[in-house]
Amino acid sequence: MRIHYTVLTAILASATLFTTPRSGAPADDLSGLWSAGRTFGPFETARILVIQDQQGYTADMRGYSVPVEHHGGELRFALPNDQGFFRGKWEDRKITGHWFRPGNAPNIAQYASPVSLQRDASHRWSGVVTTLQDEFTFSLLLEADGASAWKAVLRNPNRDLGGQFRVTRLVREGNTLRLMGMIAGKEAAIATGAYDSEREAITLVFDSRGGSYDFTRAGEASDFYPRGRHPATYVYRAPPSLGDGWPTATLEDVNIDRPAMERYIQRVVETPQDSEDAPQIHAFLMARHGKLVMEEYFHGMHREKLHDTRSAGKSMTAILAGAVMEDGANLRLTSPVYEVMNGGAFPADLDPPKRTMTLEHLLTMSSGHFCDDTNDDAPGNEEKMSEQTQEPDYYRYILNVPLATTPGEKSVYCSAVANLALGMVGGAVNAFPLDAFDRLIAKPMRIGPYAWPLDPAGNPFGGGGVQFLPRDFIKFGQLMLGEGRWNGHRILSRDFARNAVSPQYHLRKITYGYLWWVEDVPYKNKTVRAFMALGAGGQLIEGIPDLDLVVAIYAGNYGSRTQGKLREAIPRYVLPAVREAGDDPKSPVVEREYANPYGQSPDGSRVNPRLP
Repeated sequence: MRIHYTVLTAILASATLFTTPRSGAPADDLSGLWSAGRTFGPFETARILVIQDQQGYTADMRGYSVPVEHHGGELRFALPNDQGFFRGKWEDRKITGHWFRPGNAPNIAQYASPVSLQRDASHRWSGVVTTLQDEFTFSLLLEADGASAWKAVLRNPNRDLGGQFRVTRLVREGNTLRLMGMIAGKEAAIATGAYDSEREAITLVFDSRGGSYDFTRAGEASDFYPRGRHPATYVYRAPPSLGDGWPTATLEDVNIDRPAMERYIQRVVETPQDSEDAPQIHAFLMARHGKLVMEEYFHGMHREKLHDTRSAGKSMTAILAGAVMEDGANLRLTSPVYEVMNGGAFPADLDPPKRTMTLEHLLTMSSGHFCDDTNDDAPGNEEKMSEQTQEPDYYRYILNVPLATTPGEKSVYCSAVANLALGMVGGAVNAFPLDAFDRLIAKPMRIGPYAWPLDPAGNPFGGGGVQFLPRDFIKFGQLMLGEGRWNGHRILSRDFARNAVSPQYHLRKITYGYLWWVEDVPYKNKTVRAFMALGAGGQLIEGIPDLDLVVAIYAGNYGSRTQGKLREAIPRYVLPAVREAGDDPKSPVVEREYANPYGQSPDGSRVNPRLP
């Protein structure tokens, strides 16, 4: 998922030196592990007070006192110096809404995060907002390769710049250090800097990601390693019960082989990190029979930290569309796209084929728009949309893109189309779409905090990139496993939930439902159907109804060749540990060889003839 990000090659262009080693300093050996990091943005967590007096409403936040605009039940206020703004409304005796965090150097996108202010005194409401923690970090592993060059592995868990630019080495030329990678098939400097021998610090400059970063030597407990350079032997512990809606249990309680899962996690913990393509699993969670039974974190990730879902967030857009339909909104799978997005009437000059386009076409990526994300010539592909500045409203942008095929003819992967489905949600409820998400999904499922990306016009982006806590992320898989129910609360109709995770079209060599992927995976001597939310870097929710199992993975291989292989761990290591009723609990677990077979066709053709 890419939303309003400058092309990463802008990082390379104009690095400026910030430190210079002493004149005549020896060519110090820089071998070893180095780390650097910076935090951006005004804050991560802050308390908000809204106070009413005879003059009106005032907000107190981070020591600022600012006036609150109050019109038609909606309240708004902004902090000075572009630190963000709040927009909310009355709901019973409380104020609910969202904090809108501006973009900044490393993460250009704006984000919206939920806020609830409770009445805690006469004429006063109070609450805490938790928004995206804007940190940007690097680890740099160097190995001597001559007198003034070092083989390099650059690790960047936020954007994986090392993998994207295939970092190869660090070279020293006089007082200058150059970090080399591959650009357009040729080796070139992706960052320039210097070494200060007195401070024993490497400075490298990444202009588009905040500028100068000072690298210092890292210890053996560095997050470069999954759990330190010399990790202890892994011993399984059941997840704690936290009152977040997740019942918990042990592996034994749900008939999953504990030694086999301990071997798998030990494998993750011991993964060698001396390659840019080394798997970077940040979190592994698993639930069976509706109970959370595994929760493991690596590389500095933890349960209280938001994580980018990338395109796996598209699947949450489908869930929201299904939720507002179940709630009774004037929205159906057959609702015409251009009618809903035009306030209830088709535009007068609309091309006739666009009149036939429906919400279901958006959810199956079969709208027909010329917007293939893999086609650089497609005017609607995500990169072209995010780089252009003429149209800040991404809903309007894709509506104006011409058709390449008739709606319903074939499925083509297009983030802008998934985003437009979220626009239809907003049009149908005539409100900010995330208000519906909070009321229909986040509140009953106890999801939050979260950070939802916005387009430049301030619309929530439905094409991916939402940031969720790990234990909340896996809840979406459990919801679909429960055919639209979460802990007894119906959020989606059974029919919608079933169709969403059933094959509708062939797409990218596997099959596609309603913004969920579907494939068959091997289990014992048969195959079982799996549905998946997939995002770049290795983000994954995988549910297997036949085994009443759901697995979630967060990872950081955004730019390397490893990301497509991370989910192979489930049929290779996890499924052999899952037992069915009647299985001998003492039978040995045999890990199996597995390579993704994919599906029948990459051509986007229809699977389900029910579709128009």
